[in-house]
Amino acid sequence: MFIVKSYPLAVLLCIITMLCWGSWANTQKMASKRWEFPLFYWDYTFGIIILSLTLGLSLGSFGENGQAFFPNLVQASLNAILLALLGGVIFNIANLLLVAAIDIAGMATAFPIGIGIALVLGVILNFIAVPIGDPILLFVGVGFVTSAIVVDALIYKKISSGKSTRKGILLSLAAGILMGFFYRFVAASMSTDFIHPDEGLLTPYSAVFIFSIGIFLSNFLFNTFFMYQPVSGDKVSYNDYFTRGNLKLHLIGIFGGMIWALGMLLNMIAAGKAGFAISYGLGQGATMVAAIWGVFIWKEFKHAPKGTNSLIWLMFILFILGLGLIIMAKNV
Repeated sequence: MFIVKSYPLAVLLCIITMLCWGSWANTQKMASKRWEFPLFYWDYTFGIIILSLTLGLSLGSFGENGQAFFPNLVQASLNAILLALLGGVIFNIANLLLVAAIDIAGMATAFPIGIGIALVLGVILNFIAVPIGDPILLFVGVGFVTSAIVVDALIYKKISSGKSTRKGILLSLAAGILMGFFYRFVAASMSTDFIHPDEGLLTPYSAVFIFSIGIFLSNFLFNTFFMYQPVSGDKVSYNDYFTRGNLKLHLIGIFGGMIWALGMLLNMIAAGKAGFAISYGLGQGATMVAAIWGVFIWKEFKHAPKGTNSLIWLMFILFILGLGLIIMAKNV
């Protein structure tokens, strides 16, 4: 299977991760006016499964290094499987809350708040479990990124008011707390040695695939709830999925899921060389990517008052400084 053997390559994969994780939500935004997010989310889930299975059968099965996809799945212990499944369940409810927050508050706000909290909590949990890297550089970097998130919230406050703002922020907070835990469960199901994986533990490819199954199975509970008890928008049914959807809408959702799953798998592969805390921390640079989309493409701050542009640039500078320190935290 494909394994990363150098830290620079691991960093590159993490950069691709942040691009994927910071961009997938654009597909939801493209479809939201005609296609409620619980309907979109079923296609998004299918996209995650399709991509994880495809890469497991290709990159995860060819080559001399590591253990191939199917043999690794067969030897996996029940504990490892349950950990990866639980990671999928936790991610699913967190992601559904985040998607709802994006729909209410806008991507440039919901992503930084939700994923920002997940960044801080996730890095702490993963560093405690597998302490790789310089903790001072790592957590100072996380502090800069957190500061950037605070600045982003101040920017949003300049252009927002009313009930939807509070609702969106509260949903983002809940999503962030839950999302801070999902990665640790998936990481705990994996062997830290990808070339010679420990007996009973998973490789990145099999772990992400089982994780995707956890998302899909829990969707019948969590997403069904949001279909009939929506946070925003109209109530929808399973019949709506089959009668109102068209090929384009379904493909948009599947594509969004595939984008996110690509980022997840590359991040897990990179963790073999970078460590879980650094890999996860860099991946959460998605907050900066999402802000770029919101500011420059979706023009969410187009009518913001004077002084907003200075805050936007300060936010980006803080993001760049923080991510740079996180990269430097690993002793190459």
